[in-house]
Amino acid sequence: MMDRQKMLAEESIGKLLMKLSVPAMIGMLVQALYNFVDTIFVGRGVGSLGIAGITISFPVQIFVMAFAQLIGIGGASIISRSLGAKDMAKANRTAGNIFTVVIFFGATMAVLGFTFLEPILKLLGASPTIMPYASDYLSIILFGTFFFSFAMATNSIVRAEGNAKVAMYTMLISAILNVILDPIFIFGLDMGVRGAALATVIAQATTAFYLLYYFLKGESLLRVELHDLKPNRAIIRESFAIGFSAFVRQVSGSVLGIIMNNTLVLYGGDVSVAVFGVINRLFMVFLMPMFGINQGFMPILGFNYGARKYDRAMEAIWLSVIAVSIISILTFVVLFSFPEVLIGIFSRDSELISEGIKAMKIIVLMTPLIGFQVIGAGMFQALGKGLPALILSMARQILFLIPIVLILPYFFGLNGIWASFPIADALAFIVTFVLFLKEMKVFKVKIRKAGEF
Repeated sequence: MMDRQKMLAEESIGKLLMKLSVPAMIGMLVQALYNFVDTIFVGRGVGSLGIAGITISFPVQIFVMAFAQLIGIGGASIISRSLGAKDMAKANRTAGNIFTVVIFFGATMAVLGFTFLEPILKLLGASPTIMPYASDYLSIILFGTFFFSFAMATNSIVRAEGNAKVAMYTMLISAILNVILDPIFIFGLDMGVRGAALATVIAQATTAFYLLYYFLKGESLLRVELHDLKPNRAIIRESFAIGFSAFVRQVSGSVLGIIMNNTLVLYGGDVSVAVFGVINRLFMVFLMPMFGINQGFMPILGFNYGARKYDRAMEAIWLSVIAVSIISILTFVVLFSFPEVLIGIFSRDSELISEGIKAMKIIVLMTPLIGFQVIGAGMFQALGKGLPALILSMARQILFLIPIVLILPYFFGLNGIWASFPIADALAFIVTFVLFLKEMKVFKVKIRKAGEF
């Protein structure tokens, strides 16, 4: 256990970032790939309406993810800093509170979601032709919210203690199992979108049990006992304050999904909803590696900041910015250059492919700027600075993208919807850059003062 703490405190930042980020990148990439493959199987086995059905349902899954990150990422920041400060009691209490909150949420979400299924789908923008597919998919997915939220939040704890390999394994287990079960349920048992949903729920449940086994077996740095499960207001409040930025970012994605679905049905029809779903899946695959770097970077920054090793913390920030910027640029090159090939993987529908090419060429224009935004928000989360993290989480989707996507279609129709994305990316980059520079000045002062003692 002490080896991981020593690793975070002493190993070279370059090697440490590789050691923690590569497993997270692999895990998150595979996680994105199973959504990718899920959509391919549905597109090939059910058609564009099947893709539209799971796209309509996606905002609910994003909301579940948002709450898991609210408590998971917030609690993970506390755990990282507590481990750096050698306060094991607080780290254990925080982990126990994460377990309690996320279990209660998962159960509540499943019951409420299933009870109000049809009104929820209408709110999400399901047209009469999409409704049967969305209903079949979401009615099953909701039963997996308990496992999904538990696995996501607990995975953040594992990363916070520097055990990147186990965090990666959890994602690999879920993704590989889902990919294996998809064709069996969709084609072999002829279950259509219901089969895709069932495969996802089984995969998520398996991951949740694996993580529970990890903690019960005693492989974790943390030792959660029954008294640690008792809700602690101070810990939950601090976790929510720090994780609120991640929550807002994800919820804004859910709100954006609802607005996009309704707007796309109005200006482009069912096919445009399917196009948005396909492009979303492609972005998830190509951008997940940078989120993996962010996941590896945050415990390094949090631990060394808590241990007052500010020069190491600064080095981690700059190396991470360089790495994600390279990924962002490569993503732009591939998506802009080969849209027809990539979209054609999902469907043979000529209308979907034609509309998808046009949309992709517009949406990706400011993709090279996205990586910097990811690390900027992650930096403030790891430092426990909730307000700037919240601002950055709100910037792209809430402050810019949602208002723009509501205005531009009035003037430019469907193209206005697609153009909203690069405009919002550019504006969010400017906000991130300003806050980032201010924080770098603070870091330089801390490094100078630390050198005087």
